[in-house]
Amino acid sequence: MRNLSKIITVIVFIFLYIPIIVLAVASFSSGTDLAVFKEFTLSRYSELFRDTTLLTLLRNSVIIAVLSTAIATILGTAAAVGISRMKGRLRKLVMGMTNIPMTNPDIVTGVSLALMFAFTGTVLKLNSVLGFWTLLIAHITFNLPYVILNVMPRLTNMNPFLTDAALDLGCTPVQAFFKVTIHEIMPGIIAGALMSFTMSLDDFVISYFVTGSGFVTLPVEIYNYTKKPIHPKLYALFTLMFIVILALMVTMNLLQGRNKKARIHGIAARTGKEA
Repeated sequence: MRNLSKIITVIVFIFLYIPIIVLAVASFSSGTDLAVFKEFTLSRYSELFRDTTLLTLLRNSVIIAVLSTAIATILGTAAAVGISRMKGRLRKLVMGMTNIPMTNPDIVTGVSLALMFAFTGTVLKLNSVLGFWTLLIAHITFNLPYVILNVMPRLTNMNPFLTDAALDLGCTPVQAFFKVTIHEIMPGIIAGALMSFTMSLDDFVISYFVTGSGFVTLPVEIYNYTKKPIHPKLYALFTLMFIVILALMVTMNLLQGRNKKARIHGIAARTGKEA
C-alpha cells in the first residue's frame, strides 16, 4: 500500500511539472516546435528583455503585487490581532467569513467585484471606473485571508505573558505590540506576505473582470496572446516567472518549517520548566 502511494505521488508530480519542464526546455531551443529541440540558444531571453510591451506589462503586475501585498499584510495583521482577542461564537463567525473568499470560486469573486465597481461608477456618474484602483482593491481583497490565516497560528501559540510583562515594565499597548508581539508573529507575517505576492502576481480570473484598458497586467494580456500562435519568447517569460514563484514558495515553506520547530522547542522548554 505504501509503495502504491509513492507511485501515485510520482505520477501526480509528473503530470503537474512536465508541461512546465517542456516550456523551460523550449525556451532554450532555437526552433519553434515544442516537440523538437534544436540548437541551444539564449536568444529567447534576449528578445524578451528587448520587448518593451511585455516588460511594461510585467512592471504593472509587479506594482500591483507589491502594493496589494503591503496593504493586505498591514490590514491582515491588524485583523488577525483583533480576531485573536475575540471569544466564542463571534470568533468562529469571523473566521468563517475570512475563509469564504478562499473557498469561493475566483469567477464568482471577479464578477461580484466587477458589479460592485460598476454600481459605484454609476452612483458617482463615472464613465469608466475600472482601472488601476479597482485592480488594486480586488487584489487586496483576495490577499487578506492568506495573511490572516498565516498570522493567526502565531498569535494563538504566542505566550500571552510576554505582552503582560512588557506592559508591567512600562510599555504602552502600542509599544508592547511593536516591541514584543510583532517580533513573535513575524514569521507568520512574512509567510502571509509571500503567499499574497505569489497569488497577486499570477492572478488572471479576478483581474480579468476588474481591469480597464488603461492599466493591464501580464496574466490578462497573455490570455490575448493565446488566441494566436505563441511567440517562443513567452516560453522564456513563463520560465522566469515559474522560477521566481518557486523561490518564493520554497522560502515560505522554509520559514514555516523553522517556525514550527521554534514552536515545538518553545513548548518543550515550557513543559520542562513546569516539570
